Amino acid sequence: MPIPEPVPQTLANVLTTLQTSGLERLDAQLLLLHVLGQSPKQRGWLLAHDTDPLPPERAAVLATLAERRLKGEPLAYLTGHKEFFGLDLQVDARVLVPRPDTETLVNWALEVLKPPMTVNAVATAHTATQSLLDLGTGSGAIALALKANQPKLQVHAIDVSPDALTVAQANARRLQLDVTFNQGAWLASLNDPVLTFDCIVSNPPYIAAHDPHLSALTHEPLQALASGADGLDDLRQIITQAPAHLKPGGWLLLEHGYDQAQAVRDLLTSAGFVHAQSRQDLAGIERCSGGQYQAPQPDIRRTRP
Repeated sequence: MPIPEPVPQTLANVLTTLQTSGLERLDAQLLLLHVLGQSPKQRGWLLAHDTDPLPPERAAVLATLAERRLKGEPLAYLTGHKEFFGLDLQVDARVLVPRPDTETLVNWALEVLKPPMTVNAVATAHTATQSLLDLGTGSGAIALALKANQPKLQVHAIDVSPDALTVAQANARRLQLDVTFNQGAWLASLNDPVLTFDCIVSNPPYIAAHDPHLSALTHEPLQALASGADGLDDLRQIITQAPAHLKPGGWLLLEHGYDQAQAVRDLLTSAGFVHAQSRQDLAGIERCSGGQYQAPQPDIRRTRP
């Protein structure tokens, strides 16, 4: 008598097995949707099809992905996608996974880029073009979110990693968003040394080199995470370089660590920025700090005849 083929598990049983193995329920659902070719927004689909069998070839793929997730690999690397500010971004191990808290930085930038509606502002609303620079763009998340929300905004983005720029440029092409990309280290890499912007934003590396939290982030690029003994090396460099590339009244907005807000505000003030302030993330933590650039006033003192 021939041996019968094993009966594939139902989707409901598969989800139970994944959770028993240690996966969070949401991770299990999203991985299962991914291997079945369904949108991550279709979790309700799993309930409607919970008695469907999981094809054996899909089960093998799922098992591999589940094992990688249990070892700490980000879910976004396994599925190749991450939603950020309403955009579907393609991501992999060449870039950091965009975090929801970074949307705080995007919202703040959109706020400062909105001109005050004075009589002159209304008269020039159709002719004035604002510009923004995203430093350390990674996947392009911040730059692309801002361009998508302000189509007339001139957006430039820089990253030191050629691999990261490849990811960002691919996202820009797929989303049909016109962003100018440059490769290099912070503002020193600008092709035009006198180019100035209405706003400069950055989510730079800000974790101290010996911070124990880095051990949980081994799957993401270290150069995009750590920044010197106190985590402030790159923030210092950006704050020092930014005034030369900001228009008078322009803003520098920075994401930083959970305990760095006061230090970043002090750095901004020492560099001549005014209105130094911080914004809270979704957890109520001061996650972003920024300041406004005021051009030095000319010396109009008269010389005695």
